[in-house]
Amino acid sequence: MPTRPLNSSPESEPADVFAPSREASKEITVRFNNTGAEEKAPERVNIREVARQAGVSVATVSMVLNASPRISRSTHIKVQRMIDKMGYRPNRLAQSLSGRYTQVVAVMLPPLRHAFADAYFGEILSGIADRAGKLGHKLLIEQAKPQFVKEGKHLELYERRFVDGVLCLGFNEKHSFLSDFAARRYPMILVDNRFGDNLLDYVQCDYRLGAQQAMNCLLQLGHRNIGMVYAAPESPTARDVVETYTARLVEAGISPSEKWLVDGCFTDEGGAEAARVLLTRAPEISALLCGNDKMALGAIRYLTTHGHRVPDDVSVVGFDDIQHLAYANPSLTTVHLPLYELGVLACEKLVERIRGKVEHVAEVLPTHLVLRESTGMMRTLRSES
Repeated sequence: MPTRPLNSSPESEPADVFAPSREASKEITVRFNNTGAEEKAPERVNIREVARQAGVSVATVSMVLNASPRISRSTHIKVQRMIDKMGYRPNRLAQSLSGRYTQVVAVMLPPLRHAFADAYFGEILSGIADRAGKLGHKLLIEQAKPQFVKEGKHLELYERRFVDGVLCLGFNEKHSFLSDFAARRYPMILVDNRFGDNLLDYVQCDYRLGAQQAMNCLLQLGHRNIGMVYAAPESPTARDVVETYTARLVEAGISPSEKWLVDGCFTDEGGAEAARVLLTRAPEISALLCGNDKMALGAIRYLTTHGHRVPDDVSVVGFDDIQHLAYANPSLTTVHLPLYELGVLACEKLVERIRGKVEHVAEVLPTHLVLRESTGMMRTLRSES
């Protein structure tokens, strides 16, 4: 193997053929604008310049970046707009190495085969991802499979400093391992559900309001024999829907019937089977309230393929407002859940918790009914009019 002569110096050593020359290095940093003219690469914006342009202190900019609850909403908005306008990006690696934060948030999902293809989860995840990016955080997604929980890996996320906090989506009271986070005071937000004792932080949609809006619509259309396709009775939010459905029937002077309720398992197939069971054992039913849009779609598919016209014979209302069902035939009347906004809020509240805010989180977002083609006046009233 050839070696350098003893009397040679480093300066006389041949240049590394893989290293760019000074001229080449200079060319690498040169860009061209739309006219083809040479343009210098922009200088990196620093936090002091952001603070000066926003008219605040460097400490205030830092607190906005860290979602500190000590900053007013108006100041937060003003500084965040300046950060976005100037394209400032903090060095998160340096922050995580020098501080106590990883700048990573975990999203934990149940071990469902199609969880990542589910439109419900997708809307919430989009909100979480967008807000996390604005707050300078990255996302880590985990599925809480039985072995994962049994080995305590949900706790290792904190203990091995993989993440600063966890957002738990799609869980309910039967998932008792979530209480492990509260017992250790690890930052965790339950998304779109709550535990019965309300000890865990949560953000959710107002399912009672949504069920009331749906039932009011059906009752005003003259329906009195209304079936309910529910799911996950162990879930507090699912119970909210069933309890409100029952209460509105009673308030309208209608005696609820057990044969009007069937579990549709939150799936298309379950919704179709539930519709079959309901119409077989209670043919007087003229309307169905479904606990999610998937079950509503399955119910409509069963009805339309078995001689029942929607909405002429049976009206159907869903829950979620999944976007593509606006283009179904018939388009689905449904309760709009602000799922994207829920994801945004969940991320904000988690980061506030990570940064030291201690107040219990119990946020509920309002719903509204979206009227489309799958609901109509009860047949007898229509003929009378």
